[in-house]
Amino acid sequence: MTLITRRTALFSGAAVPFAIAAAPQMAAAAGHSAAQNAVQNTFDLGEFQVSTLLAGTRAVEDVQTIFGMNVSEEEFAAVSAENFIPSDKAQFFFTPTVVRAAGEVVLFDTGLSAAGTTAALAAAGIAPTEVTIVVITHMHGDHIGGLTDENGAETYPNARYVTGQVEYDHWAAAGNEGFDAKMRPLAEKTSFIGDGASVVSGITSVAAYGHTPGHMGYMLESNGEQVMLMVDAANHYVWSLAYPEWEVRFDADKEAAANTRKQILGMAAADRFPLIGYHMPFPGMGYVEEVDAGRFRYVPASYQHIL
Repeated sequence: MTLITRRTALFSGAAVPFAIAAAPQMAAAAGHSAAQNAVQNTFDLGEFQVSTLLAGTRAVEDVQTIFGMNVSEEEFAAVSAENFIPSDKAQFFFTPTVVRAAGEVVLFDTGLSAAGTTAALAAAGIAPTEVTIVVITHMHGDHIGGLTDENGAETYPNARYVTGQVEYDHWAAAGNEGFDAKMRPLAEKTSFIGDGASVVSGITSVAAYGHTPGHMGYMLESNGEQVMLMVDAANHYVWSLAYPEWEVRFDADKEAAANTRKQILGMAAADRFPLIGYHMPFPGMGYVEEVDAGRFRYVPASYQHIL
């Protein structure tokens, strides 16, 4: 894997709105006035070019109302302390991924709104009009919110859409306002797939049900190199990934979600390929090691991707 270094201007004119919007949240979380400013991370995967995109970030309090709902306050605090993080607050990250593959520009998820994702795309040297395929992994608002702008216009006008049939059918019957506004109008431009489907050569869907009824991950593979987009299968590197049986409020089927986590994490640990998580600390990519039966350790990706 080789880091793409020619796109080093992280804030072009198109990126400024995101910088302004995100800076107060980042600075407040950091406790000082200097904003974080890296919004894209690009590397080669065989013949693919992959970029993780920071579409937004915010601090959240009272985190045990979200993670570790089935463990005691004392256990939650002890695990947090062991991992050098507070137990009462966390920084959330929202990280779509874009892949240049097989002559296509494939965007996985669109963020909560169009602005953050298009700004990060601009930092990676990609205009919204260049995106040819938009893959929606599941239909929570922070994944479909950027499909259209505030006026209802398509953010990616030259793209076709791909999503899971099970996921779409669930939300189509749910009477969900966000789905009805963002996803339903795009149905005629959307292809519906199942487990093991090919988006383009080298990008394959992986059923990862539980977080939502039809939540999908995707395996990227080129020239023998692999990265898996686990998306929201695990939403925190300690409170979800390290302890896959800890319940997460946003998982629709908590037992199925835990089983999915254990299956994906066990496979990644055994085969030693990295995972990209939508809510992992940016740039969102790392490896996992199984430390005990059903217990895992997250190892953030570092310099190995620039060698």
